Amino acid sequence: MTNHQKRLSVPKSWPVERKTDTFTVKAGAGPHGEEGVPLVVLLRDVLGYVDSTKEARYALSEDSILVNGQPINDEQRPIGIFDIIAFPGREEYYRVFPDEGGRLALTEIDEESAGSRLGKIEGKQQVPGGDTQLTLHDGTNVLVEDEYSADDSIVVDNDDKSIVAHFPYEEGALVTAIRGNHGGKIGTLESIDVTPSSGSNIVTVSTDDGEFETVEEYVVVIDENFTSDEGDDE
Repeated sequence: MTNHQKRLSVPKSWPVERKTDTFTVKAGAGPHGEEGVPLVVLLRDVLGYVDSTKEARYALSEDSILVNGQPINDEQRPIGIFDIIAFPGREEYYRVFPDEGGRLALTEIDEESAGSRLGKIEGKQQVPGGDTQLTLHDGTNVLVEDEYSADDSIVVDNDDKSIVAHFPYEEGALVTAIRGNHGGKIGTLESIDVTPSSGSNIVTVSTDDGEFETVEEYVVVIDENFTSDEGDDE
């Protein structure tokens, strides 16, 4: 199986130029599905910390790069929305967040903020023992005893995997669009129009520049800290 993918065919969320080289690195198996961006693409094309896959492999072999608190040694490891990328030796920390237009970008954050990450609840089920298992947007499973609802967001500690914050999906919540024409926009969830069929519910979000509508699957409830983190998108 090839480790390369044509740039013209990569998901629109990938932060790569499509009309330069013909190929780019293909994401390996892992979280975020087909929208996951290979770690080497962020290291090379976005941050400019390496010039080649070989250099990326060397850097990763030093355990100097953490993703969600864990050292990563696979340059093809998929990186996606809300992941935390840390470079402790450089004292640099980033959260993956969509820019306006929906392309994944890196937002610089502080070390404390890098200790946990946001997850959208996309599924829940009872497991033996009576606990509830939540499935997050990136495929992560979390066991809980308390009540949470689908489409709520939780903040998970990167070290002990405990839930440190909970943001219900409800009118009045602060949300961001992560896909579609309004990707990257942040605003208040004004209304949820429930579709009486198998179709997607439609939500209305108000921003400083007006309102927009999108499908429910494209929005995520976020913390107000997402609007005040210092640092520039790369």
